[in-house]
Amino acid sequence: MRKYIFASVACIAMMMQACAQNPNEVATQAVPQATQAAPARLTLTDFTDVAQATIDGVVHIKTEMTQMTPLYQSFFGFIIPQGVQKQVYNAYGSGVIITSDGYILTNNHVVQDAERISVTFNDRRELPARLVGNDPATDLAVIKVEAEGLTYIPFGNSDQVRVGEPVLAIGNPFNLTSTVTSGIISAKARNMHIIDNPRTNETPLESFLQTDAAVNSGNSGGALVNSQAQLIGIVTAIASGNGNYIGYSFAIPANLAVKVAGDLQRYGYVQRAYLGVQVAEVDANVARKTGARSTRGLLVAVVTPDCAAARAGLRQGDIILHVAGKEVNTFAEMTEELGLFSPGDVVEVDYERDGRTQTVKATLLNSKGNTDIIRR
Repeated sequence: MRKYIFASVACIAMMMQACAQNPNEVATQAVPQATQAAPARLTLTDFTDVAQATIDGVVHIKTEMTQMTPLYQSFFGFIIPQGVQKQVYNAYGSGVIITSDGYILTNNHVVQDAERISVTFNDRRELPARLVGNDPATDLAVIKVEAEGLTYIPFGNSDQVRVGEPVLAIGNPFNLTSTVTSGIISAKARNMHIIDNPRTNETPLESFLQTDAAVNSGNSGGALVNSQAQLIGIVTAIASGNGNYIGYSFAIPANLAVKVAGDLQRYGYVQRAYLGVQVAEVDANVARKTGARSTRGLLVAVVTPDCAAARAGLRQGDIILHVAGKEVNTFAEMTEELGLFSPGDVVEVDYERDGRTQTVKATLLNSKGNTDIIRR
């Protein structure tokens, strides 16, 4: 039985890479509990205000698709006999309103292959929607309804999210009103190998926020929000052996979602930028074999000829430490950071070679090895 499943559709995948405060503290002497001053009460955010501010920004999505019945598929394969009845299938999920004029962000697996899409708002209005664009590599899609003055959830900065930070997960799985659950951020940059991208050669991009906020079937595409009522993630998957929530759920970081949604609205296709390296994470064994000074960074195993890394002078055996100023110690961290950029963007790459730290500027390229806009 599959361990990891999408909140509404199960799938698995493999990952691959392509060319593409330190506060001052004063030590104090311990005192007996009986005489120790009472600690100041920890002030927690009242999440009722956060829920009130964001709940109308989450919608229920229903899709319809027509498929041959399994019986006729078994007997006739791809041949469709005349007079054969077709069956309509429905799928359900959630979505997040990201603009007041009707753009909605959801998961690709909620709307992929849909022939009809309808959206039900928290006030129970229902409107038809059209697909603006989808990106299987990140499991994100943008749909549009014709409406004005909608309540939307503003994006927050997911890079500033901290482990242990309280969050709310908001979805609309039952076509009633939105459902709110609470939890904390359990981990960042999780690569779970769960995005299936069979239609293209693009590498699935996974760097999930992990949370213990309860999420169940139909919450796919819902909102993960922080204490400032900002969208910090799009709920996409749960860890489960039976399809029900068992304690772990995952969300696509908002910073990545902003980039993907913007490209889908402008071009209908994500302008993905590649560095052009294959890397291995540096553990104690790798550090010992390569002579690396620490277990930080990513070891460059392969440099694709005439790609961004090669043109910038990176070589096999280099250890990448930072990309665009962000420390990268896992493949997920590096792909998430690169996912924020477009072809033609110039990023600084800090790396270690022969025990010395150096910096180069790399002009990122698209999958075709240039900086042109790619349209679907």
